[in-house]
Amino acid sequence: MKTSENKIVNVIWLVFAITLCIQWIIFKHAGYHLTGSFAPVLPGLAIFGAAFILSWSAELAQIDIPRSFAFAILALVAVLPEYAVDMYFSWMAARNPAYHPYPVANMTGGNRLLIGFGWALIVFVYWVKNRDKKLILDPACALEIKVLLIATLYSFIISLKKNISLLDSLVFIGIFIFYISRALKGHVIEPEESGPAELIAKIQKTPRRIVTVIFFLLSGYTIFISAEPFSEGLLEAGRHLGIEEFILVQWIAPLASESPEFIVAMIFALRNLPDQGFLTLLSSKINQWTLLIGMIPIIYSISGKNLSPLYLDSRQLEEMFLTSAQSLFAVSVLSNFVFSLWEALILLVLFATQLFFFNPVIRYGYASIYMILTIFF
Repeated sequence: MKTSENKIVNVIWLVFAITLCIQWIIFKHAGYHLTGSFAPVLPGLAIFGAAFILSWSAELAQIDIPRSFAFAILALVAVLPEYAVDMYFSWMAARNPAYHPYPVANMTGGNRLLIGFGWALIVFVYWVKNRDKKLILDPACALEIKVLLIATLYSFIISLKKNISLLDSLVFIGIFIFYISRALKGHVIEPEESGPAELIAKIQKTPRRIVTVIFFLLSGYTIFISAEPFSEGLLEAGRHLGIEEFILVQWIAPLASESPEFIVAMIFALRNLPDQGFLTLLSSKINQWTLLIGMIPIIYSISGKNLSPLYLDSRQLEEMFLTSAQSLFAVSVLSNFVFSLWEALILLVLFATQLFFFNPVIRYGYASIYMILTIFF
């Protein structure tokens, strides 16, 4: 009887999530446009539904492919909005000087938000649910930690030479390709499915794989077409509140575009799978700290029809160095494969408090704190 009830609940959740995606797809293609405070609601609900489907896709994919590769795909799909926003800013930066600061502002904001807020959030949720102050990482995460370290060390070179060039694209995209190729060689570990994923996992291999691919495509497409209206709705609200444009681009836009992977990670954490929730955000960080940075000068060069690099002004250099310093500290925190509540609190406090200071000396001070803490961790 209980098994039958679980199946009904799983089917309801499945239909609910798919409906949230379909409603916005229909609304979008019907040509309707939402305005005012209601504008971000429907696309926001679609992203929420897509996040559930994406989490089930990752669970199902692990049956056939290595976990690291499954989560690399999940992260790539989840960060599509961030790619869309940053590629738009990179394209416009070559044509309109007013957009020049925005690609780096959006990229650094998204990266620091992932670590300072997202990583910490998973540990806090796990602690609230289980009263466990330590999140033990899977030793297989050594690949992600190693890749993040390599990308972070190279990122300091950008601050030194004061630009992002096509050579940097070659290095960062090369690091991402290395990550994907190594992830493909990982071991396939049978996951412990639950919810709708458990229901679908029981069907035959070919239909299950087709459903998994459809889920990835549906969630990815929903996230892609929902990102702009959801982000624009939040940005418009920020403008009404008189928030500076640079701050909107650096924090409000990334908060909106990062929401899919935050929701996916939260879903895993609430289901007592914090390691998978954290791996979601760790893979997202690698995506944005390699492939996303690598794409900026490529799009900038194509739009401007020349091979010149994207030069960074003093504020962009400050943001880039601060982001690199935070990433280096984050790598040191993960080096023992234990992420504690206190370490999460340090990341969150340093991230949250720096938002209130705009003086370059103070912000470089925060970068110095990250570097000093790295030595002691």
